[in-house]
Amino acid sequence: MGTEGKAGRKLLFLFTSMILGSLVQGKGLVYTAQSDVQVPENESIKLTCTYSGFSSPRVEWKFVQGSTTALVCYNSQITAPYADRVTFSTSGITFSSVTRKDNGEYTCMVSEEGGQNYGEVSIHLTVLVPPSKPTISAPSSVTIGNRAVLTCSEHDGSPPSEYSWFKDGISMLTADAKKTRAFINSSYTIDPKSGDLIFDPVTAFDSGEYYCQAQNGYGTAMRSEAVHMDAVELNVGGIVAAVLVTLILLGLLIFGVWFAYSRGYFERTKKGTAPGKKVIYSQPSTRSEGEFKQTSSFLV
Repeated sequence: MGTEGKAGRKLLFLFTSMILGSLVQGKGLVYTAQSDVQVPENESIKLTCTYSGFSSPRVEWKFVQGSTTALVCYNSQITAPYADRVTFSTSGITFSSVTRKDNGEYTCMVSEEGGQNYGEVSIHLTVLVPPSKPTISAPSSVTIGNRAVLTCSEHDGSPPSEYSWFKDGISMLTADAKKTRAFINSSYTIDPKSGDLIFDPVTAFDSGEYYCQAQNGYGTAMRSEAVHMDAVELNVGGIVAAVLVTLILLGLLIFGVWFAYSRGYFERTKKGTAPGKKVIYSQPSTRSEGEFKQTSSFLV
């Protein structure tokens, strides 16, 4: 019976550790009653941490959010950045008010002073914030046959919002257009996580008015303003006409240059005007009275 009792206690210990999400090293046991906590923004919350098997426990709390790591509590003392709104007790830490910046994972770490006994448990905190009004990024017109991406987004919701799309007031329901009767002639996909609505390719049936909706399970779903997108045919006639006009203008320019050369306009510009005639003038010589003699000459 003694052996069976010890085995039973060991199994119960392992089962409890797995259920409560604890990490045990040595004799100590660290656990929490709730490993996933959700609380509305600006409200208070206590993250519990219970431990046993430590004769002289040293408690620390670590916060991790993405690549950011910070100590909330060190050696059973709240650190300066949290001192004005977090209090410590042997059973956990209490936030007087949480914000969306507090989203993340909190780890309670308990060690034995001067010993090897150590245990820890992690708690994921989600601060609930309703979504804000989403905005749409979309082209006003797209050429039929091309790819088009419409994006819906909002940045306040916690947890992150998921998105749905509507065309002309009708829900685009599924992520696959081919499964929806009203959109059987369209070719699009929806990513509810990113909010992207992708047409590949755009068809003539895709012209219309679009809006999206954001929701995260907390608060009221929020709807965007509607935007209009036109699916237009490639204007082949316009392109051909533009090419013809360009060719005609180029032909006229070439003809004008040729005509100017043929008439010698460019040669005259190079040579300039012919030099004028030279005039030579000499002063009259002394002559006797009554004698007539040509004393001046003009040579042309």
